[in-house]
Amino acid sequence: MLEIKELNKYYKRKAALKDVELTLPRGEIVGLFGENGAGKTTLMKCILGLLPYSGEITLDGEPVTRKNIEKLSFATSEHSFFPNLTAQGHRDFYKEHFPKFADKRFEALMEFFELPKNKPVRAFSTGQKNQFEVIMSLCQGADYILMDEPFAGNDVFNREDFYKVLLGILEPHETVLLSTHLIEEVSEFVGRAILIRKGSIVSDVTTLELEEQGSDLMSYIKQTYNYRADRVSRALDKLTDGDELI
Repeated sequence: MLEIKELNKYYKRKAALKDVELTLPRGEIVGLFGENGAGKTTLMKCILGLLPYSGEITLDGEPVTRKNIEKLSFATSEHSFFPNLTAQGHRDFYKEHFPKFADKRFEALMEFFELPKNKPVRAFSTGQKNQFEVIMSLCQGADYILMDEPFAGNDVFNREDFYKVLLGILEPHETVLLSTHLIEEVSEFVGRAILIRKGSIVSDVTTLELEEQGSDLMSYIKQTYNYRADRVSRALDKLTDGDELI
């Protein structure tokens, strides 16, 4: 279990995360949703120990250190691979450093995305790089897989098919924490939604609870964030004078 207690993160005097309390058991696909700058990426980087913070983050009751960091993996559009190394070279490197590396899964996902094994990753397109980042995060052998906007630059068909594959390959002990703005696309695949706003968790709800309330994820998020449906018309009214643009 991944547990977060009283997590705070400041950039100078500005709070990026405020008193975050969160528990992630194993075997879930969790969506992390929020506006730009809400704190989604900062939260993931704190979990991984990439940023200093105050508070407590534990993994199976222990602090996250070099001894247990292999239980966490990270897929991000910022990319974290070796650009001059081939996909095959990355597999060899990971297999050497991660005893639980899922070789069979690697082969299947490389074939699914139709990625070349003997081409330097720097020569991949942006979409291919993001696909490869996802593959390595899923094959490392981690129990908790953090994904931060992993499919930037990928077409809708690739994304939709991948979510279906993800549901089919995850083991009962694996949890995915997925941060994305593509809410409608992932609403059928996540079992739980965590909403963050201005550094604070404002809601934590399961999709089953939403179904029982007769609501859907997108409507619930709009309601939680007090989305104003008239914001476009109000903006256009201010920008136009009769039929003439100001």
